[in-house]
Amino acid sequence: MSTYSRLKKVLIGKPIATKHAHHERLPKVFGLPVFASDALSSVAYATEEVLLVLVMMGAVGFYHLVSISVWLCILLVIVGFSYYQTIHAYPQGGGTYMVSTENLGSKAGRIAGSALLIDYILTVAVSISSAVSFVVSAFPDTKPYSVWIACAAIALLAIANLRGAKESGILFAIPTYTFVVSILVLVAVGLFKSVGAPPIPPDPAEFPQPIQAVGWFLMLRAFAASCTALTGTEAIADGVQAFRPPEAKNASATLAMMVGLLLAMFIGISWCAQHFGITPMHIEEAGYKTVVAQLAERVFPSWPSYFYLVTSVTALILFLAANTAFADFPRLSSFIARDGYLPRQLMSLGDRLVFQNGIVTLAGAAMLLVIIFRAETHALIPLYALGVFISFTLSQAGMVARWFKRTQGAWANYRMWVSLVGAITTGVVAVILAITKFAEGAWLIFVAMAIMLTFFYRIRKHYEYLAGELGLTETDSVPKIQGTVLLLVPRLHKGVLQAIGYAKSMAKDVRAVHVILDSKTIEGVRRDWNRFGSDIPLVILESPYRSLIDPLIEYIDETIAEEPNAIVTVIVPQAVPKRWYQGLLHNNVAVPLKMALSARKNVVITNVRYFLN
Repeated sequence: MSTYSRLKKVLIGKPIATKHAHHERLPKVFGLPVFASDALSSVAYATEEVLLVLVMMGAVGFYHLVSISVWLCILLVIVGFSYYQTIHAYPQGGGTYMVSTENLGSKAGRIAGSALLIDYILTVAVSISSAVSFVVSAFPDTKPYSVWIACAAIALLAIANLRGAKESGILFAIPTYTFVVSILVLVAVGLFKSVGAPPIPPDPAEFPQPIQAVGWFLMLRAFAASCTALTGTEAIADGVQAFRPPEAKNASATLAMMVGLLLAMFIGISWCAQHFGITPMHIEEAGYKTVVAQLAERVFPSWPSYFYLVTSVTALILFLAANTAFADFPRLSSFIARDGYLPRQLMSLGDRLVFQNGIVTLAGAAMLLVIIFRAETHALIPLYALGVFISFTLSQAGMVARWFKRTQGAWANYRMWVSLVGAITTGVVAVILAITKFAEGAWLIFVAMAIMLTFFYRIRKHYEYLAGELGLTETDSVPKIQGTVLLLVPRLHKGVLQAIGYAKSMAKDVRAVHVILDSKTIEGVRRDWNRFGSDIPLVILESPYRSLIDPLIEYIDETIAEEPNAIVTVIVPQAVPKRWYQGLLHNNVAVPLKMALSARKNVVITNVRYFLN
C-alpha cells in the first residue's frame, strides 16, 4: 500500500462497497444534525443582526425586536410547510433545483441552482466566522488568529464529511442536541425569571442619539437581517435520499422537528434579549460578547460555568452548522453536473459513498471567502440569505405550476394555494433583501450568479461540442493505425533491456534515441548497444546546450512530419526504488517530457518501470 493510500485510509477510513450503500442512510435522529444544523445554529446570530439595525433608530427601535421576530416566525412556518409538500412531491431529492427545472424550465432551474450553490458557500463562511466570534468572546487573545482558526475548522469539516454521511451524523449529533438543550434551558430560565419582573431597559449609553428615525425602510432592513434564520430550511428537501426508507416520511418529520425547534429558540432568544435589555456589541470593542453570550451572563449571573457552556457549545454548533452545506452542496452539484452544466467529476462517488469532489470544491471556495473577509461575520452577512430566498421563490413557483398542471387548472387544490402564498411571500422578502442590502454588498450576489450562469453555459456548450465530435455514426469504423516507437536510452542496463523487449512488441518501426549530454560516455553507449540492441537502429542526438528535452522534441517533430497520421510512442525507462524517498535520487524524464508534448497530436508517452530490490 502506498503512503498516499495509508494516509487516505487514516483520514477518511476504509472504502465502502456499493452494495452496502443502504447502511449509510440516515435515521431521523442523525438527519437533524446533518441537514438542520445550519438553520438551528442561525439563532446564535440572527437576533444580533436584527438588533444591529434597530439600534440605528435609538432606544425606540430596540422595542421592535419581538414584533420583527414574530413576523419572521410566520414566514418560517410558510416556508417550512411549502418544503414539506416538496419533500412528498419529489421523494427522489433534488429539491429546489429539480422543482424549478421540471416545472419552470431549465433556465429557472439554473438560476435556482446557482443561487443555492453560492448560498451554500456563504453558509460555510458565515457559520464558521460566527463560531470564531464566539471563540473570541470567550478567549479574546485568539482574535489575531481568527482566519487560521476558521480555515482549520473548514478543513476538519471537509475531512469529517469525506468519511461518509453516517459517520458525520454520529459525530455531529451530540454537539447539536447539546446546543438545542442548552439554548432551550437558557430561554426557559429567562422566561421564568421574567415572570412578574419589569423589563430591564437597555443602557442609555448604547443609544447616544438615533442615527435614523423609525421608518418603514429601516424596519424592512431589520426584518431582512432576521431572514438569515431561514437559511438551510431547504436542505432537507434537497437531500431526501440520504434518509432511511420511507425517505419522504422521515425527511418531512425531520423538517417539522427543525421548524418547531427553530421557532422556539429564535422567538425565545429575541424575547429574552428585549426583556433583559441586551444590546449588541461590535467585534472591534474591547471585551466583545455576542448577544447570546450576554444573555447567558444576564440569566445565569452566579453561574459563570453556564456562560462558558453556552458560548463553547454555540461556537461548536456554528462550526458544525457548515455541515448542512457540506451535506447538500455536493448533492446539488451532482444533479447539475448530471444535466451537463458542471464538470462531470462532481457526479463521482468516492470511496466512502460521498461526492468527494464536491466536498473539496466547497471547502476551497469557503476558505477563500473567509480569507478575503477576514472571518468577520458582519462583513459576510449582507451577502447572505438573498440567494436562498431567490431559490425559495423559484421552488414555490415551480410547485404552483406543478399543482396547477396536475389538477388541470383547478384552483380548489389547497396545496397549490399553500405554494402560491409561499412563492409570493418569499418573492417579496427577496425583493426586500435586494433593496435593503444592495448598498451593503448584496449586489455581489447578482454578479456571482451571473458569473456562475455563464460558467454553466460554457460547460454545457463544451459537452455538446464533445458529444458532436466523439459521437458515433453509421459511417464510422475502427482505423488502421501505423505506429513508430522511440525508445529513450540514457545508458544500457537491465531496466533498458526490458524496455527494448517491450518496444519490439509494439511496432515494426522501432528506434532507440540517445541524447549526448556527456561526450565521454557516447563510445560506451555505442558498444553496449551493438551487443544488446543491434537489430534496432540507434539515433544519437547532439545537445549543444546540454538539454535532454529540446533535442528530443525536435526529433519527435521530424518523425511526425514523416507520417502525420502515424502514432508516435515515446518509451521512457523508469527506475522504481524500494523506498519512496529514494526516488528523489532518480531523474524522471517522463514528467517534463509529457508537459512539453502535451499539445502535440498523435504522440503518446509511456513509462516502462523496473523495480529495484
